[in-house]
Amino acid sequence: MDATSIYSCDDHLDLRSVPPGLWQNRLPNDLLERGPRVVMSDGDPMWVCNDRVLGRSGLPQGDKLQVLSAVSRAGLEDDGFRVSDPKLRLEDMDLDGVWASVIYGPIPLTLSIPEPDLQTACYSAWNDWAIEEFNAFAPDRLCALPFLPTHSPGAAVAELERVAEKGHRGAIVDVFDLDAGDPAWDPLWAAAAQTGLPLSFHIKEGASSRLSYQVGKWQSAAFATLLPLQLDEALAIMVFSGALERHPGLTLVLAEAGVGWLPYFLARMDMEWENLRDKVDYAPSIAPSELFKRQVIATFEEETLAYQYIPHLGADSCMWAADFPHTDSTFPESRRAIEETLGLLPDEDRRKITAVNCAKLYGFEYVA
Repeated sequence: MDATSIYSCDDHLDLRSVPPGLWQNRLPNDLLERGPRVVMSDGDPMWVCNDRVLGRSGLPQGDKLQVLSAVSRAGLEDDGFRVSDPKLRLEDMDLDGVWASVIYGPIPLTLSIPEPDLQTACYSAWNDWAIEEFNAFAPDRLCALPFLPTHSPGAAVAELERVAEKGHRGAIVDVFDLDAGDPAWDPLWAAAAQTGLPLSFHIKEGASSRLSYQVGKWQSAAFATLLPLQLDEALAIMVFSGALERHPGLTLVLAEAGVGWLPYFLARMDMEWENLRDKVDYAPSIAPSELFKRQVIATFEEETLAYQYIPHLGADSCMWAADFPHTDSTFPESRRAIEETLGLLPDEDRRKITAVNCAKLYGFEYVA
């Protein structure tokens, strides 16, 4: 592979790495006691929100996640907060040859806030910190995405319009926390089309209460294997409910979904569309696979057979990600991983997947 720049469309800044004072510095006074904050519990700094214990702040030396993180594997010192320091983040990106990074924060992946007033305020506080402090350090390279409240379509639309005005490049909505097939959410899809911001659905939790990610245990491998397939329901709903077709200007990102399952799934949707299109209350006027190619982009990391799957989807519908700094990340060997999994693709397709598509979608300057 040549030495041109690569763009990662799905990296992370988890709750452990969030600056401890982020919400306390930005929430209105009447919400401070309910909002996310770090308190000491049995000698450990813990995130608490409205009396719910959410998890640890920082990464102590020897912690399982600290040992397994891509940062530690690269031999870099990390107390857990390295990835929230934009200066150090850029240093790590340079080490990996990544020019720009699209970053998913802790909401709602690990910081779920069900109370409507607190949800709106906390999401807005994160969104403002992301654009004003983190992204602002290198706006041509850093893109921590904003989150949209899900307690009502009106709140989501208002926040989407607000973050678009502030200069955010896209937005995340927790599809597991709303009924995407309900026409009540059409104003959000319409607002996304109007603002031009792509909406991301990110993987979150497994369907089985008996299986969860447990660091160092077999469950972590089983959970991580199944996780990318979670977005199958969301995609089918957006297609068959008519949401995508009614809003052709909407671009949907299936974040960390992988690509291996999609050729089968698109073929299956097309078959059901052919069989039932005149027998159900609604069916799109064009095949689901065509809607996918028109309006959906799937992100993936390191898939051994990606070069075989991608021709079925089209290179325009796929974006590569490093998943930094998670244990599955390709950091700091992303170029090697890309060569091994995508090296058999035509040069033009490989450049689209690892750079051009991400730059175009999020409005980055393309640096060859």
